[in-house]
Amino acid sequence: MPLPEKPQLGDPLAAAHPSEETLRLLALRRSTTVKTMIEPGPSPEQLAEIMEIGARVPDHRRVCPYRFVVFDGDARAEIGPVFREGFMQDNPDASDAEATLESQRFMRAPVIIAVVFSPQTEHRTPIWEQTLTAGAVCQNMLIAANAMGFAAQWLTEWYAYNRHVLNAMGLEPHEQIAGFLYFGTAEEDPKERPRVEAASLVSHWQKAD
Repeated sequence: MPLPEKPQLGDPLAAAHPSEETLRLLALRRSTTVKTMIEPGPSPEQLAEIMEIGARVPDHRRVCPYRFVVFDGDARAEIGPVFREGFMQDNPDASDAEATLESQRFMRAPVIIAVVFSPQTEHRTPIWEQTLTAGAVCQNMLIAANAMGFAAQWLTEWYAYNRHVLNAMGLEPHEQIAGFLYFGTAEEDPKERPRVEAASLVSHWQKAD
C-alpha cells in the first residue's frame, strides 16, 4: 500500500487519526527473532517508506540527531570480516567457530538498517531529548515494517559498542548505534512473552497537604 502523498510545509493536517487497526497493531505488536526470519525483506521502495516514517517523530527544535546505514544484498556478508576482527579483538581466546558465527550476524535477515544516533552536542536541545528522538525513530520503523507485513526486530548486541566495527561503518567518535533493525518474513509466528502490567507502574500525583 503506497504512502499518502507527502504533506507540504504549511499544509493543514488532522489533529487526530482514529484507527482501530492501528490500536490493534500496537496492542498485539511482537518482535520476531532474527533466527526465524527468511526472505523476502522489504523492497528498496518499501525501505524508503519505512525510513520516511521513521523520520516522522517528535524532534524538539528539529535537531535530526540520527541517520541511517542500510545493509542489504552483498553488504551483509561483506561486513562479516569486520565483525570477526572486532570480535577477536575483544575475545582473543575465542575459537575459529565462534568467530565465524559472529561474522555472520547480518546474514540472519534480508535487510538490516543501522539507526545511528548522531547528536548535535553543541545544540541547546538537551542530549537526553535527542536520545529519545533516536529511540522513537527505531520504534516508528518497527511499527511501519509490521504494518507492511514484515517481521522486525530491534537489536544492538556487542557490535553496536565495538569501536572497530563502528569505525568500519563510518561512525564518528561522537556517534552511537541506537539500534540495528532487522527486517524479513517470519518463518513462524512468534508467541507472546511476559509483559509488564502498565497499571502497576502508574501513580497519580496529588498536591501535598
